[in-house]
Order: sequence, then structure tokens, then C-alpha cells
Amino acid sequence: MTRTRSGAPLRRLFTCEHGGREIPAEFAAVFEDAAAELASHRGWDPGALEAFDALAAAHGDAAFAATTSRLLVDLNRSLHHPQAFSARSRGLSPGERADIAARWWQPWRESVVATIERWLAAGAEVRHVSVHSFTPVLGVEVRNADIGLLYDPRRQAEVDFCRDWLQGLRQRGWRVRRNYPYRGIADGHTTALRRRFGPGYAGVELELNQALFPARREALLRDLVQTFPAR
Repeated sequence: MTRTRSGAPLRRLFTCEHGGREIPAEFAAVFEDAAAELASHRGWDPGALEAFDALAAAHGDAAFAATTSRLLVDLNRSLHHPQAFSARSRGLSPGERADIAARWWQPWRESVVATIERWLAAGAEVRHVSVHSFTPVLGVEVRNADIGLLYDPRRQAEVDFCRDWLQGLRQRGWRVRRNYPYRGIADGHTTALRRRFGPGYAGVELELNQALFPARREALLRDLVQTFPAR
């Protein structure tokens, strides 16, 4: 059993909130002309599920992946966030949106929470990696990184984890940046979990440049797995 530096058992959790672009059949009419949008970065995170699968297989004690499109409901947003529902799903009635949240968002989030609660109650510490990808160009901005590690700089376990992973990946030649292309403390799944749990929980978002898929896919997945921090 892997243990932390303090001697506590260590449990590793992986999630993939934007792993696919599926739309449930009952909402097909709402998205009937949305093929291009669903295929784009607005509909899902290309490459994220592949990285999630590789990391979870090598290091995971538990793993949760979602393949329903974020355009239905965004599992990485709080329900009060203005982007939790896309422009298409915001056109549904309040009752329909509540039903979507109850059937897709809430059970998925609750499964993750229940897993963490069980581990913490048993005296373990948790390392959670939420796997995402980002478009190489957004508007006029060219993203100048291969990999981003998003975390809360006030939480030492997250700082240490990201420092170790960043160093290992940079040694392999990858361009890695901290809290890029987004802020680690912005609204998201890991942010919500930090608010719920104490220092025994450490959550990091892994952001991968979509330009790496498929051209550098094999090297990327290999290096992510091999440099994953032991503690």
C-alpha cells in the first residue's frame, strides 16, 4: 500500500468530466443541427479520455469518466455557474434543466464524493486528478504550453504534487505551466471538493493541449504515467 510522507494510506482518484460528446436520445431534437459544435472543443475535451484511461489503469484506486456532452450539462461546473448549461440547454424549461441535473450531474458528483468520504473516514489521504484538454487556439490567443497543472497554491499537498509532476514532465521535454491556461481556483469539480473536504483531500486539474493528439499521443501518455508523483 502506498503511503504519504506522514505515513497515512494514499488513495488516488481520477475523473474525466468531458470525456465524450454523447447526447441522450430524448434530447436529440435540441441538438439536431449541432454536429459541428459537438465535435469541437465546446462539445467535449478531445484526448482527455485517452489520458484518463492510461492514468487510471496505471495508478487509480477509483475512476469516474463521463461521456455525455458538456453541452447538455457541464459536470465541471457548479449548477449555479452561468455556463453549467449551454445556450442550447438553457432554452429548455426550468423543469427539464432540473431533470437533467438530477439524472446526469448530481449522481456523478455524488459518486465521487462518496468515494472520497469513504477513504477519508478510513484515515487515508486523497490525490484527485481531474483530466481535461484545451484547444491550442482560443480566439486570437495561441496557448503556449503542452500541459497545464491547475491547483490551489494555498494547499501545500497540491503545490508539492504539481511541483513533482512538473519537474518530471519538463525533464522529458514537455512545456508545462502552473495554473494555465485557467486558474486552479476557478469554479470547477476540484474547487467544489476542496470546499467540502479538509487537507486530506488534494485535487489537481490536468490540462492537455489538444494539438498533441494524435501526433504525440503515445509519448504523452507514456510520460504522464511514468512521471506521475509517487506521493
